[in-house]
Amino acid sequence: MSNASPLQISDALFFHDGFSWNHDDVNKQLTHSLAGMDDGELFLEYREDETLGLENGLLRNVGFTQSSGFGLRGVVGSQTLFSHSDLLGMDSLQRAAEGFRHIEVAALPPTNSAPQGTVSGVDRRHEIALYSGTHPLEGSRFAQRADLLREIDAYGRGLDSRVVQVNATLNTQWQVVRILRPEALCRGETGPLVDIRPLVRLDISVMVEQGGRRESGRMGQGGRYALARLMAPSCWQAMTQEALREALVNLEAVAAPAGEMPVVLGAGWPGILLHEAVGHGLEGDFNRKGTSVFSGCVGQRIAAPGVTVLDDGTLPERRGSLMMDDEGTPTRRTMLIEDGILQGYMQDRLNARLTGVAPTGNGRRQSYAHAPMPRMTNTIMAGGQASEEEMIRSTKRGLYARNFGGGQVDITSGKFVFAASEAYMIEEGRITAPVRGATLIGSGADVMQQISMIGPEMALDPGIGTCGKAGQGVPVGVGQPMIKVSGLTIGGTAT
Repeated sequence: MSNASPLQISDALFFHDGFSWNHDDVNKQLTHSLAGMDDGELFLEYREDETLGLENGLLRNVGFTQSSGFGLRGVVGSQTLFSHSDLLGMDSLQRAAEGFRHIEVAALPPTNSAPQGTVSGVDRRHEIALYSGTHPLEGSRFAQRADLLREIDAYGRGLDSRVVQVNATLNTQWQVVRILRPEALCRGETGPLVDIRPLVRLDISVMVEQGGRRESGRMGQGGRYALARLMAPSCWQAMTQEALREALVNLEAVAAPAGEMPVVLGAGWPGILLHEAVGHGLEGDFNRKGTSVFSGCVGQRIAAPGVTVLDDGTLPERRGSLMMDDEGTPTRRTMLIEDGILQGYMQDRLNARLTGVAPTGNGRRQSYAHAPMPRMTNTIMAGGQASEEEMIRSTKRGLYARNFGGGQVDITSGKFVFAASEAYMIEEGRITAPVRGATLIGSGADVMQQISMIGPEMALDPGIGTCGKAGQGVPVGVGQPMIKVSGLTIGGTAT
């Protein structure tokens, strides 16, 4: 099926002879189910997932799943009616539609009939594919994938006598999405909307021990491309070396200090702070409801001069990129903050309609069993003019957070807490001792105003992000140049 068109692959999966439905029956039922509603769609999904996990030289986690199903959504005003099933057929679709008739909608608030406007950004109906729809496992046998993890284990242990454990996990996914919407609600769109999405990820962790003390380092990489790229020795060997380097750094780390101080954030994955502290607060649903710290701030300064933030779902092969979102809207490069001024929010169809703007291609869902909501794709900060050397040299005493672990944010207040997985002290304009146990505490609104220096080179994360919201997880990307924040609260353990 690799040489077939996306539509042919979709037809073979969703409308083959074994199903009790056909195109005409589905279209008729969908038109009937969504009659009189403001919006809605039938979301069809087929997905294959494989996970292989190695721990201490042994395969301990091997899993393969196939799943398929549909989600039927109707929208009236601001209320969403949603049914889903893992059974593809007319009986299931009719039962889902039957449930709509038992939901009271008469008391719903009236629909905002304001015409759809525009948002700052570029609508890209992609002329070229952002990723190949080929199955990521094509050309790879299971035994080869298992052997890869064993090779990683042996290679990692051979790099340094202090290595006591190597773990490696390989995840692959192949997702076929088809979206059907009644012609009357398509605003001129014709034909089904189909997207075929590959996704791969390799994670490696290395544990070292010295003098009774153990520390770990981690490295992950992934994206929307074939698994063969990760299986190349030049790739996984470099990843293993990086995980070992971080572990050895942490082996020498001292306790992090506590208090407020300047913080220099590394390029790339540290952009997860931007994602959590600012990105969620710029999603359309929170702002329509007035629950974000950035609600009602379009046109106002919310960040320091020079700070430009975009959400870009059109970056080739990136983990957060999509040809179309999970409502069928083409993804785009959406300007959120330009030179410190808020330009707009990330929108799905529902919130865009209710606020009189255009959707931005940010309607996303975890699977057919979930309704879509505004979510980020790849959220990035553009580069500036300051040199990286200048940021360090201008800091008398502060923290250099080169890499991050986990974090969390309160959307309403914008307050966040992040753990640094690799960090160093800056003393008298020089990077000195590595520190452990450093947490960064602050609020998104404050940290954006306190960005004092921005490096010239924006870097993207290695392809490992998964964003959680309302119980749903979706793959995302982040990116930023090295930046300096004039003051952040550091939680540490040093006395």
